[in-house]
Amino acid sequence: MKKQKLKKNKVETKFEDRKTNDLQIKQQLTTVKTELKDGVFIFTGPMSVNDFSNNIKIKPNELLVNLFKKGKLYNLNSTLSEEEIAEICFEYEYDFQKEEELNETNFMDRLEVDDSKEELEKRPPIITIMGHVDHGKTTLIDKIRNSNIALGESGGITQHTGAYQVLHKKELITFLDTPGHEAFTSMRSRGAKVTDIVILVVAADDGVMPQTIEAIDHAKAAVVPIIVFVNKMDKQGADVEKIKGDLSKNDVLCEEWGGNVQFIYGSALKGEGIDKLFDVILLQAELLELKANKNRSAMGTVIESRIDIGKGTIATLIINNGTLLKRDFIVAGSNYGRIKNITSTTGTEMEKAYPGTPVIVTGLNYTPNSGDRFIGFDDEKFAKELANKKAFVDKKNELNLRQTQTLTLGLDLKVINIIIKSDVQGTAEALKYSLAPLKNDEVMVNIIRASVGNVTKSDVLLAQTSNSIIYAFNLKIDGNVKKFAETERVIIKTEVIIYKIIEDVENILKSRQEPKYEELITGEALIQKLFYFSKVGTIAGCLVISGTIKANTKLRVFRDDKLIHEGKIETLQNGKNNIKKAEKGTEFGTHIRKFNDIHEGDKLQTYDEVLVV
Repeated sequence: MKKQKLKKNKVETKFEDRKTNDLQIKQQLTTVKTELKDGVFIFTGPMSVNDFSNNIKIKPNELLVNLFKKGKLYNLNSTLSEEEIAEICFEYEYDFQKEEELNETNFMDRLEVDDSKEELEKRPPIITIMGHVDHGKTTLIDKIRNSNIALGESGGITQHTGAYQVLHKKELITFLDTPGHEAFTSMRSRGAKVTDIVILVVAADDGVMPQTIEAIDHAKAAVVPIIVFVNKMDKQGADVEKIKGDLSKNDVLCEEWGGNVQFIYGSALKGEGIDKLFDVILLQAELLELKANKNRSAMGTVIESRIDIGKGTIATLIINNGTLLKRDFIVAGSNYGRIKNITSTTGTEMEKAYPGTPVIVTGLNYTPNSGDRFIGFDDEKFAKELANKKAFVDKKNELNLRQTQTLTLGLDLKVINIIIKSDVQGTAEALKYSLAPLKNDEVMVNIIRASVGNVTKSDVLLAQTSNSIIYAFNLKIDGNVKKFAETERVIIKTEVIIYKIIEDVENILKSRQEPKYEELITGEALIQKLFYFSKVGTIAGCLVISGTIKANTKLRVFRDDKLIHEGKIETLQNGKNNIKKAEKGTEFGTHIRKFNDIHEGDKLQTYDEVLVV
């Protein structure tokens, strides 16, 4: 007991010694007054129509009419983008000036720390592995970790994001593995932003593919150096020169061709080229001079989060700067919480985590989003205030966005409401971002909720109220919940592969569309003679001049090239015999259903309506 107390005191002393983030945030927080001053509209970013009209002294209705004329069905709560604000200012002959400010909504990304050179120490490089589906990313990380997670991933595709650390020549390297499916585009983008170096995996027998180019774009946007690992060199059909040429078209030029990108050739399956890859990573890291201050409160990035029934929220974090300790109070996104336990990604318990280290933590009372920045605070009250303000702004923006989408997209569209439940936050987000844009000319998708954890009766009630379909990813549905859903007539669909959910929603979109028919002209005939029968009406004696005239077909009657009637052939005869069709050059007699006002010289045009698949 005494020993534990001493240990705890030691940790608390270390906590007190660290440099705090609080003071620097308070010093850097700035506010800019949104106003029209001397003919110049000063603003900081997007704002609602109502706020903009009040600040620029334009009547709200006048502004809404102006927007309506441009095809924008906005209301007072709709959000105007920076471009729209500038455009309206220009129309009303005002200058405009966008000012930057550090506030509760952006301090996570814009905070600058004042660590001196003397405080900085070398830290492990953070490496993100990217590339196209099935090019060997997971196999490569398997070899790096001496494990085999591919067998544990549904469909052979990595569904979750993980971070792992390895030791090579007494140097630590942190690896971040991102899923390859297109559903994880936003997660890969965040992966590039948190990383120091991107390893681009390209299969030698397959070459540059769409997600290869996407990964390059993410690396460029984050201004991150690339190392290319040409995988599957043992495969038949490997074409290294073609890969070099295709990558050069995307500004990835290998050293052999005079560029500055290192290419490593090998086979992840056979473990070939791995050691050389490590050497090149360490060399690149040395050139980047990656350093951080251990003696400050932690700052970093959320890699993944999920809910465990026994442990509550479990989150994977990477420390970018500072040291993370048990009992640390952190803010991530618009939420906050206190760290209860810290373990390595291999399950070893830790008292603290240094820069460049991936860790798994428990104790948070929420599931932060993948890619959220987190910052450690000493002043819990101040941290909660910032988080609550950001949560309020985020909620307001989300409601405005939904309202705007409904007004602009949903006016004449049917809506498929969807509730997403997943085992981890990253997958819930990936599904949300993949399903939300899906729509066609008649039907759109609306995501009611995307969250972590098992499907509950509350979810079923929400689905029943909103007429939603529940998609449960990698979850087992409780028997009582399943029975409750059946009673409430709520559909719950379970799946363990991302793209199957996307395909299912795409199929539902197609099925909700009204069937479309294409008109196909089948034949034309000229009325040559008229016959009248009291029991039938006027019979037209006709000559087929093109195509085929079929019995019971829809038709149009033209007189002097003007349409005078649309109807249907009631009878089709050759002499006294009923016939099914009359070919070009043959004569026939016909009566048009409920129409007798025909003249010699009128032209008949028959057509079918064919279902467009």
